[in-house]
Amino acid sequence: MKLLIIGQSLEDHINYKGKTQVKPGGIFYTVYGLKNFISSVDEIALCTSVEKENLKLFSPAYDDLDKKYFQFVPSIPKVILNITDEKEREECYSQVNKNIDINIDDYSSFNGILINMITGFDITISQLEKIRKSYSGLIYFDVHTLARGLDEKGKREFRTIPAFEKWANNIDILQANETEFSFLYDINDSKEILNKLFASGIKILVLTKGEKGAKVYYKKDGEIISTFISSHKIETRNKVGCGDIFGAVFFYNYITDKNIEKALMLANLSAGCAASYDDLHDFEKLKKDVYERIS
Repeated sequence: MKLLIIGQSLEDHINYKGKTQVKPGGIFYTVYGLKNFISSVDEIALCTSVEKENLKLFSPAYDDLDKKYFQFVPSIPKVILNITDEKEREECYSQVNKNIDINIDDYSSFNGILINMITGFDITISQLEKIRKSYSGLIYFDVHTLARGLDEKGKREFRTIPAFEKWANNIDILQANETEFSFLYDINDSKEILNKLFASGIKILVLTKGEKGAKVYYKKDGEIISTFISSHKIETRNKVGCGDIFGAVFFYNYITDKNIEKALMLANLSAGCAASYDDLHDFEKLKKDVYERIS
């Protein structure tokens, strides 16, 4: 199985519980999580922007990847993340790069495509429409920072996504957290938002709820139904990349056997494990930790 991942690489400057750490960020976590679950015959193709000067920062996830679709740029975005346990994190960018140049002529070799809007500018709607027009397989789309605007100081505040229906028309599976979900449309009623999403062609909505768990909405016999799973109790040591890990694990396991409940369970456990890690090397044992929790 060959999977295409699209999203920006970031250099994160994380302020959490009185400490500041510089870590790889953005699509790094999607790839790192995915690498834990794929089999030896699976392949990841990553389309991202990187800079030569700090490429080593991403080595745990990127070293053994084919860099055919890497776009080397003078500088990738540096992001200050101010994180608390009480509310959504604050994000401030020192720069935001333009959309990634995607130089792929034939998408037919991919079994699935995951797009993570790390910066909100990772791809344009025109690029997504082009992908959809030439690709009939599964497209997984994480809303992420598409739900945040950008002010003159680089601060990212939530706002209604402009013309989101154009994005939704070209997506099979949509992932959003509860805050992002509320900013998809200028609509206050969650049921109305759901109906609008599924009317646009969305087949599955994955709604992450942080420490509460996650919920998946999908259609069965013409009706929108849902499955909820609560989170396991863990000691939170990390609040960065957990949603990206969740999406990667759900994406892979759903493509593998189309079992929504199983994919949701594994993704939820993976996000919980990721939240309990305080060192990047801990992610190397992600799949092992997940299956130990199942047993």
